[in-house]
Amino acid sequence: MAKSYYSTVFVQPADDVWRAVRSFDEYSWADRELSAVIEEDRSGDAVGGVRRVDTDGGTLRQRLIAHSDLDRSYTYELCDPAPFPVRDYVATLRVTPIVDGDRAFVEWWATFDCAAEDHDRWITQFEESFARWLGSLRARLEGGG
Repeated sequence: MAKSYYSTVFVQPADDVWRAVRSFDEYSWADRELSAVIEEDRSGDAVGGVRRVDTDGGTLRQRLIAHSDLDRSYTYELCDPAPFPVRDYVATLRVTPIVDGDRAFVEWWATFDCAAEDHDRWITQFEESFARWLGSLRARLEGGG
């Protein structure tokens, strides 16, 4: 099992960061080019809801498997067929308050299986994606994105 992990600190309070990312059907904060729709008209915090994301590389579907406003986190899995050669992909995005300075600690990680020779490639790919998407969120929260 491989794991990709990225974390960063935001100058905004955790509640503000969580408010920006909490709805699973809103994904434009990660990239203005990403279009996300929850299938079957479910709400953006309904566990079991499937988010369809259209990207340059095609469409991927992700199922929300946990959502907590108390913990400011959600966990999702890729639905088959995955658009890339990984299996059992499960990711979590979590926003934790930093009391000193009223800031937020944001973590995003994924575990998955893939061919052994591809572990490093996919670990790096997902970590770089998490960093890019959280950078986009940062720009948006700072008024520049």
